[in-house]
Amino acid sequence: MAKQKIEAGSIPAAPEYKIIVSDKGPYLVYGQPPLATQHIVPNELGESWAFEEGKHFSTDKEPTSLCRCGASKNKPYCDGTHHSHKWKSKLTARPEALLDNVEITSGDELTLTDNPQYCVFARFCDAGGGVWAATETSFDDSARRQAIRQASMCPSGRLMVWGNGSDLPFERHYEPSLGLIEDDALHVSGGLWVRGGIRIAREDGTSYEIRNRTVLCRCGESANKPYCDGSHASLRWHDELEKEVELEEEMV
Repeated sequence: MAKQKIEAGSIPAAPEYKIIVSDKGPYLVYGQPPLATQHIVPNELGESWAFEEGKHFSTDKEPTSLCRCGASKNKPYCDGTHHSHKWKSKLTARPEALLDNVEITSGDELTLTDNPQYCVFARFCDAGGGVWAATETSFDDSARRQAIRQASMCPSGRLMVWGNGSDLPFERHYEPSLGLIEDDALHVSGGLWVRGGIRIAREDGTSYEIRNRTVLCRCGESANKPYCDGSHASLRWHDELEKEVELEEEMV
């Protein structure tokens, strides 16, 4: 049996927490992690700056089926629409670790690793001139703090910042939890934000790398499934969850 890959700086969640990505259907969530909308909040300049938690959804059923085709009428839950909806369900993400083949930006105090194929277009990296410039000028205390904050805010973990000479990146602590990313500035909805080292696996039991933070596709159009690749932004995909008064999960 292949050894479970665990990303540097990530701590695996307790075994009861897991997400099974069905080959042609929904995400099957175990362990009852909390699930809520997470709205990207801009600063006074209109730059992505923070997340604000919104509406909560139940994960009491075991498993809880969450839509990944993007077409359910009962989002965030699966309602069986994937059987008739035209979408590409194939899981296409390569088995490499996120840190394989990353682009590196170096500064006097910090090093930034960047894997662009995991960009989810949340844009936290753009504030204040960008995380890359802040890393390069990390001899300055304010730039150093900015680089650490911006890289840590990247929901997918595409960006990670490291103290020079350190084997561990700067990482925020997350309890096992799920977020439904909402980008109100663009009026689009993003992926499923998986936090706190929850194991993600295929139906055949093959596990993906355990990560402190990662984002799974919800619109059904990512070219890097099960991970989000930002396709929702160009498609202007929206889950319209705020229009729902109350959702009752329908298990399929």
